[in-house]
Amino acid sequence: MIRFENISKQYKSDFHALKNINLHIKKGELIVLIGPSGSGKTTTMKMINRLIEPSAGKIYINGQDIHAQDPVLLRRNIGYVIQHIGLLPHMTIAENVGLVPRLQKRDPQSYLNRVHELLEMVHLDPKIYATRYPSELSGGQQQRVGVVRALAADPDIILMDEPFSALDPISREQLQDELLRLQETIHKTIVFVTHDIDEAIKIADRICLLNHGEIVQINTPEQILRHPANDFVRAFIGESRLNQVVNLPSLQEIMVKPIVSRPNRGLTEAIIIMQKQKVDSLLIVDKDNKLLGVAGVWEIHQHFQDESLTLADIMTLNVPTVNISESLADAIQLINQNKVAYLPVLNDQSELLGVITRASLVNFMAKHLETRSRQEGLA
Repeated sequence: MIRFENISKQYKSDFHALKNINLHIKKGELIVLIGPSGSGKTTTMKMINRLIEPSAGKIYINGQDIHAQDPVLLRRNIGYVIQHIGLLPHMTIAENVGLVPRLQKRDPQSYLNRVHELLEMVHLDPKIYATRYPSELSGGQQQRVGVVRALAADPDIILMDEPFSALDPISREQLQDELLRLQETIHKTIVFVTHDIDEAIKIADRICLLNHGEIVQINTPEQILRHPANDFVRAFIGESRLNQVVNLPSLQEIMVKPIVSRPNRGLTEAIIIMQKQKVDSLLIVDKDNKLLGVAGVWEIHQHFQDESLTLADIMTLNVPTVNISESLADAIQLINQNKVAYLPVLNDQSELLGVITRASLVNFMAKHLETRSRQEGLA
């Protein structure tokens, strides 16, 4: 979608704002450019709509060199959201949102309908807000208008330059949630500049971390948190955030003893075990403790009248499992994906070691928080 090839920016003072940047931004992804002041993140973003021209290298959008295009036409096809919003005070909200489509000489009725749709998307009732002026809106409401104004011409690319940094924490959190919700619907290519690592972690598909005009690391928030490239990345993320990742409990700490039975057991025996252990299913294992399947109370109930059946006849064979070497995050993802209440934990030999349940996870977290509270109280 957007490709930087050997991009550099040097000013007359011999200051190198960017040094040989190579970056490929994928279609439909939300990429966050982040770094300390002077790292080159805003310079990088502003080169996409030619507000800043590179000293060397080329930038391509959909395979076309942007420097061969009219910069005015280029900008009209790229949405742009800035920190201070930039709404025109003498125009109504509807007029502000519809400004770019009007400059593009689109049919007024079509883009006015679009304006109303966009206001509804960010929970601003057009019947109330369309005819109001920017001064009549709160900061958070104005910023919502700034976001949908960038969408009004339906651009493929949206640039967002620290758009929420001037807002109070509650409004900022709400706008971040709103952006994520919108992106699930519109699937635009969004380049978002911020200095806030928590914001980047929350909203980004990928994070591009810059320092002194160079890309230090680019990857998903998950991979950057798990595998920071160097000490600079570790310091920028913060030890407290990294410790939260490092100190995630292992499956060994979370899992509990499974309630098991053998495949040759009858259905009446199974019901007695389940009643005694207060569970609604049994994990079926062989003599070597290898997992064969799961028998639930519903399956037992359906076949209970047939006295010839054993658990081997009615158990479910394809059971989601997790290996003991995998992370808690992996286990939680499997539980959510498969919509199960528990997850058997196996070793490399498929032997059943334990089971992760929602209850065991909650119990561990509660104990962990209690322990941490005591430690903080002692400190």
